[in-house]
Amino acid sequence: MTMSTTASFEALTPVSFLLRSGKVFADRAAVIDGERRFTYAELLDRCLRLAGALRTMGVPEGARVAVLAPNTHVLLEAHYGVPFAGAVLVALNMRLPAGDLSLVVAHSGAQVLIYDYEFENVARDIEGQVGGGLRLVRAGRPDDPYERLLGNAGPWQRAVTDERSLLSINYTSGTTGRPRGVMYHHRGAYLQALAMALETRLDCDSTFLWTLPMFHCNGWCFTWGATAAGSVHLCLRKFEPGLVWNHLRESNVTHFNGAPTLLVMLAWHAAAGKLGRAVRVATGGAPPTPAILQRMAELGMDVTHLYGLTETFGPAVICKWRGEWSGLAIGEQARIKARQGVGNVISQELRVVDTHGRDVPADGKTLGEIALRGNNVMLGYYQDEIATRKAIPDGWFRTGDLGVMHPDGYAEIKDRAKDIIISGGENIASIEVERVLCSHPAVMEAAVVAGPDPVWGEVPVAFIAVKADAAASEAELIAYAREHMAHFKAPKRVVFGELPRNATGKIQKFVLRERARDLMKNAPKG
Repeated sequence: MTMSTTASFEALTPVSFLLRSGKVFADRAAVIDGERRFTYAELLDRCLRLAGALRTMGVPEGARVAVLAPNTHVLLEAHYGVPFAGAVLVALNMRLPAGDLSLVVAHSGAQVLIYDYEFENVARDIEGQVGGGLRLVRAGRPDDPYERLLGNAGPWQRAVTDERSLLSINYTSGTTGRPRGVMYHHRGAYLQALAMALETRLDCDSTFLWTLPMFHCNGWCFTWGATAAGSVHLCLRKFEPGLVWNHLRESNVTHFNGAPTLLVMLAWHAAAGKLGRAVRVATGGAPPTPAILQRMAELGMDVTHLYGLTETFGPAVICKWRGEWSGLAIGEQARIKARQGVGNVISQELRVVDTHGRDVPADGKTLGEIALRGNNVMLGYYQDEIATRKAIPDGWFRTGDLGVMHPDGYAEIKDRAKDIIISGGENIASIEVERVLCSHPAVMEAAVVAGPDPVWGEVPVAFIAVKADAAASEAELIAYAREHMAHFKAPKRVVFGELPRNATGKIQKFVLRERARDLMKNAPKG
């Protein structure tokens, strides 16, 4: 059946949310960024003028525009102004060194780099390494060239005609190799943004605090989702736990997101204390331990566990809460919330599959790989067809995460495939050991990796960060683990100290594996 030329149809694009909110919420606050404040009408005007400025600069349709900035109005505006111009957004990880950023800029083919004034030296280094053809635009202050460009440009918008066309390229962390460019399309971002707004219950009276980096999966698509809801974007140039607590108490914050590491830094900060109202928190990037979930509940935080990857527009899976669980003890609630859950409202049903692509039994025991499919799965890796085919061999994206399917249809990750510890022929999930260790009152964070052993092949080695004003010994934690789990799963060594992290804040287990190898190799024999 062919569609009539008179049929009503509009290509889906997340920038349409600002076109609506710019009128519906025209006089209401859209952005608070330090001393600068913009209404939704002003935000829409600025984004349309950014598109006009890019057009005046000669940026053609489909060109890449890179942005290097913290969580400020500049990066938020780029999420609309760049696609309004028909260009493709490349939001850069500001925590990466200039050399890595240069590789990303060169690989994406970016013609323009908009950068925050704090990154002047980094931007110049990128320009020098990438070579000619890259145009720099400094931004972030009222007297920067970015503001003059907007002031001199007229509003402009190029209509989106193909909703599966390229919207943005997001680069993976690259902890085990060179970062890959993950291609997002307009349709996926539109639907994912709506899912995030709905699942976290954002509305026009919400204030969304930007603790999650906007460069990470386009802020899990909340850059567009919060606008769709008409919420206030409360920008945060730098994450500081004390400042976040000030905002939680004084700025009417209703929502914020972040990895479990961020929650840990907030939960046991000196300024932490129970809030007089509920704040909705979404966490993902790594499985949160029941201990941190319980602590957040005690502080008045309503935490929702989300799961996804850069390849899935951020969180494709949600631990959807059921009302009947609210009557359970907080500890039991935390155990349930630690599961990854079910596909979000716009996702296909997730699967746990064996090596042949067949569904494993939903018995909560049989291990398989999490597989995802749907509108919120990437177009593919930019200029890497081989890696794309390997990641999506049969239309289902293989995440690399091993888990089980529970009888109620909720999935639970047991470990990354590369992090499973095989000791004496037995599989040990590092996440399980970490959860036990984190339940000890002195432990703030734990990371468990495999260390070589002449008898068992591999044994668990734990790296521990303890809470302020707390203490624990290696022998104490090993005994604690043996008391709460099978003895062969307990760590054989415990090392205390700061945990290494990558540019997105995730713990670098490959670094810890090297340390564990050195530690066990030099361990006294016998």
